[in-house]
Amino acid sequence: YSFYWFISVYDAYQYTGDKSQVQQLYPRMQSLMQYVLGRRNPNGLLEGQAGDWVFIDWADGLSKQGEVSFEQLLFCRSLESMALCANLVGDTAGAATYQKLAADLKAKIFATYWNASKGALVHSQVNGQPTSNVTRYANMFAIFFNYLSSDQQQQVKQSVLLNPQVPKITTPYMRFYELEALCALGEQPYVLQEMKSYWGGMLDLGATSFWEEYDPTKKGTEHLAMYGRPFGKSLCHAWGASPIYLLGKYYLGVKPLTPGYATYEIVPNLGGLAWMEGTVPTPQGDITVAASPKQLKVKGAVGTGTLRFKSKSKPNCKGTVIQPKGNGQYELTLEKGREYVVTYQAL
Repeated sequence: YSFYWFISVYDAYQYTGDKSQVQQLYPRMQSLMQYVLGRRNPNGLLEGQAGDWVFIDWADGLSKQGEVSFEQLLFCRSLESMALCANLVGDTAGAATYQKLAADLKAKIFATYWNASKGALVHSQVNGQPTSNVTRYANMFAIFFNYLSSDQQQQVKQSVLLNPQVPKITTPYMRFYELEALCALGEQPYVLQEMKSYWGGMLDLGATSFWEEYDPTKKGTEHLAMYGRPFGKSLCHAWGASPIYLLGKYYLGVKPLTPGYATYEIVPNLGGLAWMEGTVPTPQGDITVAASPKQLKVKGAVGTGTLRFKSKSKPNCKGTVIQPKGNGQYELTLEKGREYVVTYQAL
């Protein structure tokens, strides 16, 4: 959770543009990172010590022994976030230090954990030896952290994410990251079916809010048990609501390119839907998108946007120029407060 906090500070800045929050938190980030760096073992990696709670996910039989690859990935991303935040507050020396630490750690991660024959990062290293166990966690995070080459991404997709032999994730919270990795690889039709099946499975059982954990193989009151208690599970769990995020970012396709949506992109992906409409809130106002295979309607109350889409035929938008980018790809610059209606034929 400490690593997620480092990462979330910079993420919050990207979505809000609030630099003052980074300035306020940066001294605490420095002191916590100094503590983390002091916990590295002789290999320069992090390893659970007596009394530590090494959290990965709520999963039976998930090993926390040795140097777990997933924790090293979060550590690396945290160092990168530290470098970005250091630059924001004018700590250029700190930024250089954190960036070098991150680069060195990333190289060590792939030298230690990447198994070419498995096409995946292995789960851990114990007593100086990488294990042969492959889990989804480090591999899916490596995709949307952009740590993998395009060839490695495809290997991980087939060897891990779409491989039923790799143990499944049974918490809605962690399934979010798995599905985000697949969305980042362009697998929106597959992810849509997974959302319908997994989150829809809870709805089919009478859920009115999403649960902390859901294993479709369980029956009856087994769905209520967790933490060794027969009724220990939260049935209203904010961390289970990730389809909202996925639909906004990877289907409506709205994403900030610079902090606070000063510039942003819209890349709609129907993912097998006949149509979709939605609103993405920003600190300065809403961005609305309506998409079908023949029409795109967009409007942003903030910044300058870029609409990117593919079309079989030349698209049209009254009163503006659509730029062809080759191979059926097009772009349209979006001015603040103006609605654009594009007619096209989706590829």
